Amino acid sequence: MENLPVKKQSFISRAFNLPALKKSRLYWVDYLKGIAIILVVYRHSLLGIQSSGIKAPAYLENANLIFFSFRMPLFFMLSGIFASLSLQKRSVQRYIGSKFETLIYPYFVWVIIQVTLQIVLSGFTNSNRSFIDYTYIFYQPRNLDQFWYLPALFNATVVYVLIKKHIIEKWWALLLIALGFYFLSPYLQNISMLSDWMEFYIFFAIGDTISQLFFHDKAQDFFKKPLTLLIAIPFFVAAQMFYLGNHMYYQTTATMRAEFLIIALTGCFTMLVFSFRLQVWNAASWLRILGYHSINIYVMHVMIAAFTRIFLTHVLAIHNPFIILGFCIVTGAILPVMIYNLFIHNHALWFLFTYKRKKPKAELKEANSTTPSSIKQSEQVLKVIN
Repeated sequence: MENLPVKKQSFISRAFNLPALKKSRLYWVDYLKGIAIILVVYRHSLLGIQSSGIKAPAYLENANLIFFSFRMPLFFMLSGIFASLSLQKRSVQRYIGSKFETLIYPYFVWVIIQVTLQIVLSGFTNSNRSFIDYTYIFYQPRNLDQFWYLPALFNATVVYVLIKKHIIEKWWALLLIALGFYFLSPYLQNISMLSDWMEFYIFFAIGDTISQLFFHDKAQDFFKKPLTLLIAIPFFVAAQMFYLGNHMYYQTTATMRAEFLIIALTGCFTMLVFSFRLQVWNAASWLRILGYHSINIYVMHVMIAAFTRIFLTHVLAIHNPFIILGFCIVTGAILPVMIYNLFIHNHALWFLFTYKRKKPKAELKEANSTTPSSIKQSEQVLKVIN
């Protein structure tokens, strides 16, 4: 019997990796990451507009502050939820090695690209870069725009895993250690390579702690219930109103940091429940595409948003903050996905995200597979999380 020809994918399918939507995955994971990465793009697009001297309405900044309270904790908590499951399938050494490849390697590659472009194009960008900024890569990533997150997540992961595997495994002790790091972190902000992971380490620890119950059927049903979301929303609104009313963008006291922790966890819980509802509704599939490519968007969106803003203001003479913000969010979220799928993944520029070239896989192999149970799904999504 002759082999049937493989159906050729359309440009849109290839550019956005649409077959990924049909694979057996935990949809809520990609929904959650999609929400978080959109909020990240919003923040940096707005900051770019403000830095260029264009005045934006106060409510856009207030929205940015609300999103600030939970968008990055979401990423750390999500990684923590899958940490133990991943460690069941690989050694600590292999686990840390995979994190180095997916977090630290892209960090070095893309931060050098972005800083270099900012230096070369200093006459057009808002940044005031010099060669000294390259040294920040090793001790002060907070000075390098969005890139602090990658080494922070890597460091938090490594420290947590080593403590859990070689010092103590009791969940309550791990949370106490995490609280200690959390309240100590403000005193080390002069070296953000330390303070960043210490500040967000607690969200990773909480994620790992709740993972013991998270994949049970009763827990999954709880998150999927409409009533759970309806109950969470008033608490979310109240927490954010308190956050804005008390100017807690920078937590300067232990009390404020404790309050911020509660606010952040309220936001994380609400977004988690909302992601499960999106999975039940099977709505906004584009969010899943963005979530699937969140790391690609994260490292590229600032550069693309900057080019978009420069083009709109210098070439088209557009200075309306809403128009600029809208275009920056759209291009900052969409173009990295297209660039990755068309030019990087299994293509000539593969080395921009990994030092190990992976062999191409059949894109549609799992397209018609059925949805397995929650635990089986979580096993299949490990490569995305890690």
